[in-house]
Amino acid sequence: MALRSAGFMGCAGVCQLFLLTTALTTGVFGDQFSILKASQSVHFQDAGPLPGGRIPDVVSLSMGFSVEEDLQWSGLAIGSLFHRPRANFLVTVRGIDQLVLPESEISYTVENPVPFTLDSVSNSIHSMFSEETPVILQLTPSEERLYMVGKANSIFEDLPVTLRQMRNRLYQDNSVLNLIRSYSLKENNEVDLLFLSELQVLHDISALLSMHNHLAKDRSPDLYSLELAGLEEIIKHYGQDSQQFRDAAQILASVIQKFADDVFSIYNENALIELLTVKTFETPLLRKTRSILQSPSISNPGSPYGLAYRYNYNYAVVFNIILWLMIGLALSVIVVAYNLWNMDPGYDSIIYRMTSQRIKME
Repeated sequence: MALRSAGFMGCAGVCQLFLLTTALTTGVFGDQFSILKASQSVHFQDAGPLPGGRIPDVVSLSMGFSVEEDLQWSGLAIGSLFHRPRANFLVTVRGIDQLVLPESEISYTVENPVPFTLDSVSNSIHSMFSEETPVILQLTPSEERLYMVGKANSIFEDLPVTLRQMRNRLYQDNSVLNLIRSYSLKENNEVDLLFLSELQVLHDISALLSMHNHLAKDRSPDLYSLELAGLEEIIKHYGQDSQQFRDAAQILASVIQKFADDVFSIYNENALIELLTVKTFETPLLRKTRSILQSPSISNPGSPYGLAYRYNYNYAVVFNIILWLMIGLALSVIVVAYNLWNMDPGYDSIIYRMTSQRIKME
């Protein structure tokens, strides 16, 4: 535990240097979408602002799924068609427009940030891998903060779900409370506990994934959507010019960087980790409970609402068998009909020959 805490503190010092350097050398920033770690099969390049409403499409295309509308943004380059990331981690930090991490690969300005969910990506994973049990994990700023489906139910069954459980987890072994010993945050303050409980969830997720590293070897991709609102509450309570905010930003940057390094290593560098920092959304963020996890077309394929059945992984194979079989039968009927139409009854038909011989004998 001492080594782990030392790693956090060391990374926090580096992040502090980056924060100060950026604040002195740059002006006003907009909301940012940063690529912290990327698999070799996914390539990002310099591009203009990313529309906030197209972030789910970027995640979907990077994982090899199609989207309903073409993405005109040029930041995502064409990658390998046969090797896609085995997992996608999207970490959303509310309340700040930029969080500088020392090892981020590339960042883009987010234009018109609007509320979004990764429902389309989750549905694509369930449709393509209906016979598998992919990990779908969602952390949201709601009453029940942690939702999970698939293998996540067994792997992350020990994670706290409600806010009260998350706060109780801070007083157990291997807690992140050791990170704030030399900072201005207090463990007896409700706002500080909310912020620290979210950091504890990130720490526990990476720890549990390291114990179940077989997830990186299965066929189905995994999806993690982690939204952190603790820093936003600290800004509302203390102000953006307070020492508490500066300390919280440094701790958060170090924890996210370490989280990205750990999960990227667990998935054998075949994952995509993104960071979205949003000061405020342009419209109120209204989220349906368990929206990323529960869909009638998935949980109840026999519902009376005219929904299609779940996609079967063998659909393409069965479709090709039926297609070419029908084409072969159609060609056979055409060839037989053509030969019958052009048949000479006197020479080609044994029926007419037998009939003519019987007539002669009589």
